[in-house]
Amino acid sequence: VLPGRTAAGAEIVLKVGVPCREMLTEAAALSVFAGRGAVRLLDHDAPRGMLLLERVVPGNLLYELQCDPAATRTAATLMRQLWRTPPAEHSFPSLAVWFKAFARFRQQYGAGSGPFPSDLIARAGRAFVELNNSSEQSVIMHGDLHHGNILSAADGGWVAIDPKGLCGDPGYEVGSFMLNQLPDGAAKAETLNVFARRLSIFADELQIERTRLARWAFTNAVLSALWSLEDADDWRPTIRLAQWLEELT
Repeated sequence: VLPGRTAAGAEIVLKVGVPCREMLTEAAALSVFAGRGAVRLLDHDAPRGMLLLERVVPGNLLYELQCDPAATRTAATLMRQLWRTPPAEHSFPSLAVWFKAFARFRQQYGAGSGPFPSDLIARAGRAFVELNNSSEQSVIMHGDLHHGNILSAADGGWVAIDPKGLCGDPGYEVGSFMLNQLPDGAAKAETLNVFARRLSIFADELQIERTRLARWAFTNAVLSALWSLEDADDWRPTIRLAQWLEELT
């Protein structure tokens, strides 16, 4: 990510990455969001891995400036600004595509739970099917909206960066935020209190049933752990959070 200026002096950022589908969907999502709630995409050559973006100034991270309840409300406000009705034709992946990680897990471990706690994957898989099948709305969403992807803007507002670009039930969107910026080394009771407070705020701000949001956060956490397993990263902290989230469902 390289800062720069246009010939007219406007501050910009050149983002360069390995060309991949995620780069394409990021450019597509920013085009759909069109600067409302998200950083503005000025130009791109996504097939070659290049995005030209406006620079967010001052660009402080959300958690640096706001306490947790206020930060949660800010995230909810951005969600409402970002969500769009999917066009008739689009290239965004669906939640069903992302949750194919569960099928890959079953191919490797069969009916067993592999390294994970017994039956946790099966319960999360069933929860996803129930939530996805009962969805009453599908939106184009950010897909990874957490404290590190929300920056302060010059007008005193907030903008999102680094969208994944995802199509599906809006309740899924709260999951990444729920898993991030938790108290370091917090005990279960303290973490559950944070989870419960965030869920109540999101339910009120987004007008989505609280238990439904908790179930989406639970499935999101298990999916994140599966991705960590596939990438040979430590999945255990995320699974612990998933187990705690499940208690709120």
